[in-house]
Amino acid sequence: MGERTGMGELGMRWSDVSGLKIMDQAMRDLDPLKVRRAGAMALNRAGSQGVTQTRRAMARQTGLPQKLLKRAMKPIRASATTLEFLIRAKGGDISLKYFQARETQRGVSAKPFNHRRVFAGSFIKGGRFPGRVDLRMNGHVFKRTDADRMSIKKQRSGVIIPSEMVRDESGKAWRQTVGKVLPVRMQHELKRLTGRAFS
Repeated sequence: MGERTGMGELGMRWSDVSGLKIMDQAMRDLDPLKVRRAGAMALNRAGSQGVTQTRRAMARQTGLPQKLLKRAMKPIRASATTLEFLIRAKGGDISLKYFQARETQRGVSAKPFNHRRVFAGSFIKGGRFPGRVDLRMNGHVFKRTDADRMSIKKQRSGVIIPSEMVRDESGKAWRQTVGKVLPVRMQHELKRLTGRAFS
C-alpha cells in the first residue's frame, strides 16, 4: 500500500497486493467481473477503516476537530472498473480560529499542530479589557499590520490538510491500517468466490 502525495491523496490499488500470481492461478475459471467486484469490495472495506484511523491521527497531529477533517478529506470508493480507493484532501492554510482559539490580554491562544501557544498582538474582539466586544468577524483571529492600526490581516495556522495527511502519524495510520485489513478482506472475498482455495 502506498501513498499518492502529488495531489494530497492517499490510496491503494489491487496491484499493490502481494501474491497475485497465486491468486490468478486459483481464479482462472472465475468470472473476471466477479473477481474485480470482489477486489473492489475488499478495497472499500479496508479503505473505510483506513479513513477512520487516518482522520483520528490527523486530529491528534494537527489539532483540528474531526468534524472539519471529515469535510476536507473525501473518500473515493473503488469500483470493479477502477480498483482503487482514495482519500482526496483539499484546502490551504487553515484559519487560526479552528484551533480552539480564545482571546487573552497578551494575544490569542490557539492550538495548531495540537500545541497551544499565544500569538502575541492578535485579537478576536475589540475594545478595552475586560469589556471586549464582538467585532462580527465570524470568530476569526486578526493582527494589525501597520503602525497606524488601520490595516489588519487574518491569521493562519500553518496547517495545510493535504500536506499533513500524507506524512507523520497520519500517513503511518493509513499504511498500517490498510496493510493489516486489506489482505484479510481479500482472503475473505476470494474464499467466498472459490470455496476452499483460500480457506
